Amino acid sequence: MTYALLAGLGTGLSLIVVIGAQNALVLRQGVLRQQVPAIVAICAGSDALLIALGVGGVGAVFTAWPEGLTAVRWVGAAFLVGYGVLAARRVLRPSALEPAGAAKAGAAVIVTCLALTWLNPHVYLDTVLLLGTASTGFGGDRWWFAAGAIAGSVLWFSALGFGARWLSGAFTRPSAWRVLDGAVALVVTATGVSLVV
Repeated sequence: MTYALLAGLGTGLSLIVVIGAQNALVLRQGVLRQQVPAIVAICAGSDALLIALGVGGVGAVFTAWPEGLTAVRWVGAAFLVGYGVLAARRVLRPSALEPAGAAKAGAAVIVTCLALTWLNPHVYLDTVLLLGTASTGFGGDRWWFAAGAIAGSVLWFSALGFGARWLSGAFTRPSAWRVLDGAVALVVTATGVSLVV
């Protein structure tokens, strides 16, 4: 039980502690201190659901119906490239973080977070297929493995979202936002392009 839990935690963290489109959004919102609880809940909750589906055997559906994953891949690629273009535009027009800055429209951020989560085929590969497949090696303890992976997701997104506020002092300068948005633009666009190449 303990070994399966720790193995799930380590495996889950190794798959999600990579700066990608979703993590970049969590970091950005954490620095802005806007909608952080909702963003963290969406990311961790989505991972939990997908990990549970993978451990429960739903990965076989993706194996049997590759066209579904292909459709998600193309839609996700288009969304990610579009999001990358928006981040690149922010590089050209950076703004400083205002301590009492107005909150972005909550609905827009939530929709963006949902899209970056559910339209990204890498999420399905990592959670449903990879973690689901890895869990089979633990037999009756596979749900402990899943619990460890879910705990890793909750820990990571919480640390990233709520810990990013410590960086907000650096983001009082437009040049800092230019660097962050430039990195986001590169990562997100590269991810989108990699989905179709």
